[in-house]
Amino acid sequence: MLTNPELSVVILSYNTRERLNNCLKSLFKFLPDKSEVIVVDNASNDGSAEMVARSYLEVKLIKNKKNLGFAAGNNVALKKIKSEFVLLLNPDTEIVDNGIIRLLDFMKDNPKVGAATCRVELPDGKLDYSCHRGFPTPWNSLSYFSGLSKLFPRSRFFSGYTMTFNDMNKVHEIDSLTGAFAMIRTKAGKEVGWLDEEYFWNGEDLDFCYKLKLEGWKILYLPETKIIHYKGSASGLKKSAQGRVDTIVKRRSAQSSTKVMRIFYNKHLSKKYHPFLNWIVNLGINFMEVFRIAKSSI
Repeated sequence: MLTNPELSVVILSYNTRERLNNCLKSLFKFLPDKSEVIVVDNASNDGSAEMVARSYLEVKLIKNKKNLGFAAGNNVALKKIKSEFVLLLNPDTEIVDNGIIRLLDFMKDNPKVGAATCRVELPDGKLDYSCHRGFPTPWNSLSYFSGLSKLFPRSRFFSGYTMTFNDMNKVHEIDSLTGAFAMIRTKAGKEVGWLDEEYFWNGEDLDFCYKLKLEGWKILYLPETKIIHYKGSASGLKKSAQGRVDTIVKRRSAQSSTKVMRIFYNKHLSKKYHPFLNWIVNLGINFMEVFRIAKSSI
């Protein structure tokens, strides 16, 4: 194992053994020199940790005693790394080209960039919207959930959340990327305290990017390279989920997906708006929470 790596790839795993195995196979095909791979297992019960220990001797394996969630689980590794760059990578992703090397070189050439990502594709070829987002202001959120951003994708006014008013074929700045594939400058990550552990699952990537922006760091999207994201493998909320996920897990994931909206809005945005608008926003989040929990039980 390297004693002085340039890049640390951190993969947080929770009951995604087969997806994790496929992810690691694809990763080692395109892994840059001077890189280390760290798998943090969040107390999986499907043999994920055993598979890594048996089949990937070059991987540093960290076994948490309980499921700490995404932010805290990743932080176990992030707070220990000494490399100049780190790549957060989900176990339900597949590396299909030399994108990691491309992003690493890009970060070296652009010292003001705190984080960067590539085109994150779903299995059907569509863009995973989470890799290319604006911040969820009340207007951006309303335009997104009402469908206005889909009707007017090239409008800066209506597509502030999806940011599709940009030329999607060229490198450009975005507000937020996804934690499924995030190349981060370690200096920037340390400066903002890595991931906020108030978020258990979801939302921590948006919060992290918001903090980076506050400190003056840029976040870039590079569309010329891509990965495949089998989104929802652990939560069971997406069609690409691996196997059958317990209803309790799906319900907890659905509840978490709206809880993080409430945390982010009240922490970062509410102070910018009138109290009555804040009440409306939180009411909308409450209704969405009820809907998503009900849907997860079907």
